[in-house]
Amino acid sequence: MKGEPMEFDFTYEETLIENLGKPRISSPILKEPNIDPDNDFTGDNERVLIHADPAKVSECFEKGKTPLSFEKAGPRKKIFFDTSKVRCALVTCGGLCPGLNDIIRAIVLELYYRYGVRSIYGIKYGLQGFIPDYGHDIVDLTPEKVVNILNTGGSILGSSRGPQEIPDIVDSLERMSVGALFMIGGDGTLRAATKIAEEISKRNLKISVIGIPKTIDNDIYLIARSFGFDTAVDIATEAIKGAHNEAEGYPNGIGLIKLMGRYSGFIAATAALARQDVNFVLIPEIDFDLEGKNGLLAALEERLNRRKHAVIVVAEGAGQKFFADSAKERDPSGNVKLNDIGIYLKDRITHYFHSKGIPISLKYIDPSYMIRSLPANANDSVFCGFLGRDAVHAAMAGKTKMIVGHWNNHFVHVPMALSVGKRKQVAPHSKLWRTVLEATGQGLLKNDS
Repeated sequence: MKGEPMEFDFTYEETLIENLGKPRISSPILKEPNIDPDNDFTGDNERVLIHADPAKVSECFEKGKTPLSFEKAGPRKKIFFDTSKVRCALVTCGGLCPGLNDIIRAIVLELYYRYGVRSIYGIKYGLQGFIPDYGHDIVDLTPEKVVNILNTGGSILGSSRGPQEIPDIVDSLERMSVGALFMIGGDGTLRAATKIAEEISKRNLKISVIGIPKTIDNDIYLIARSFGFDTAVDIATEAIKGAHNEAEGYPNGIGLIKLMGRYSGFIAATAALARQDVNFVLIPEIDFDLEGKNGLLAALEERLNRRKHAVIVVAEGAGQKFFADSAKERDPSGNVKLNDIGIYLKDRITHYFHSKGIPISLKYIDPSYMIRSLPANANDSVFCGFLGRDAVHAAMAGKTKMIVGHWNNHFVHVPMALSVGKRKQVAPHSKLWRTVLEATGQGLLKNDS
């Protein structure tokens, strides 16, 4: 989109996926009825262009460079592991997110029915499950265990936050004779996955490490869409609908909704467009002021004078500058503990209008944890199925140190090293944010604009 960054600081060579060794075993999928060997498999030479703009591709050729692209996901004719003997492990880490159980189910069913893998271990409570001192049980994952989990929110394996000793985790993988590890989590999990894969390489072990990126905020770099985001937007629009009805029902009614988005405001911006009853959208990427003639409070007062009601959507990471003097504590995963911008805005708005003798009726809604723990909607469930199955295809082919992603309408393999530690954000001049400004009419809310 115009205004969004289109330059990448990596080379074509850095997009290549690492393999444990040469795949020499014919895939058991070849034995399935109605399989077309010429059309139903993906070759390692099949790529998906990163730049969709023909001008960018032409520019690469003119400079004698290979256009940037990702390896296409899908089943391979030749695989690395003997699927009758390989053991696999799954772990979910970090915060809950709609779709976790869908991913687990897709991986287990693909391993069991299409590859014939019979040893599939579920690691309980995140990375703690690898450490003997915690005493968490290992779950034998079978089709019977996962077939009906689609309607259950959260993760049947549980989760946890915080780092564990990498050598201890790899010791555990060795003891269990695991050949493929599937790690489902966000940036912190992918950082841990990278370190686990590096330790595995140091020990010359043949263990595939495949990441399935999980972030409800849709903010993982080089991942066009993450699972759970569609469901989050769905439920967020219901919260907006309720806030709008409440605001319209009273003179000077204000609906204030706090949504997820620590560093990126994709949920807030997208939900506002999906339900165009929102008058102000506040996200971490776009600075705003409260006081002054162009600040939020003055703009809100003007809106109430004109229309007698207003709806505000704020992402949880917005406006953290207003807490500059507070200590920046961190949670067990190393994330900075955010101050509560929702409660802060509620108090500031209430005080502002009270000081002016203007009566208001403010309703504050925070649906965040309800959204995180819900089952995935239909779109996310289908999306999770693709991610889980393609993760299995990659692991069985012996690929490692990679994540399964979605790019230019294709599922692709992305090296972990390219994505970890970086963040996708709403660009100020992107079509998404410009459309939010058009839909809300809020202006820039800055006194120096």
